[in-house]
Amino acid sequence: MFIAHLPSGYILSVTVLERIRTAPATAFAVVLAGMLGALAPDLDLLYFYLVDHRQTLHHKYISHWPLAWIALLAVAIVWRSLATRSTTALLFLVFCLGAVLHVVLDSFVGDVWWFAPFVDQPYAFFTVPARFKPWWLNFIFHWSFAVELLICVWALLIYRRRSTGTKKPPAS
Repeated sequence: MFIAHLPSGYILSVTVLERIRTAPATAFAVVLAGMLGALAPDLDLLYFYLVDHRQTLHHKYISHWPLAWIALLAVAIVWRSLATRSTTALLFLVFCLGAVLHVVLDSFVGDVWWFAPFVDQPYAFFTVPARFKPWWLNFIFHWSFAVELLICVWALLIYRRRSTGTKKPPAS
């Protein structure tokens, strides 16, 4: 994923807000937590470029290990269930959900080490063939980029609906 992590975090956060009736945090804080969580695993790119000099694929770093985020998510779920009125517990839960969503979306066409550190095996739903240089053009011209664009459009539609105050009709 290149462009859909932030919009996917927005979609996730708004969905959480719609599911909970009374949040101990502002809507802005919940959305910010989800969007930051959806970006958090990619903070390892700073280390990848500035320290590691692209020697190790950044998806192999602990910040991209799904089991690490799932463990943090489990902690967040327990915390939230014990402290239902805690703003921090809710924001941490939404942040972790965003990070888990990030690694799930990365698995769409990118290698993710789902069982790291126990198994050194990458998994991806689809493979992007290397045909173009620079490398990122392979992802832009792959059909999967249309999925990213759809996620962006979906997020934009939700944003527009929320900013105009239009509510979706109740399910029948």
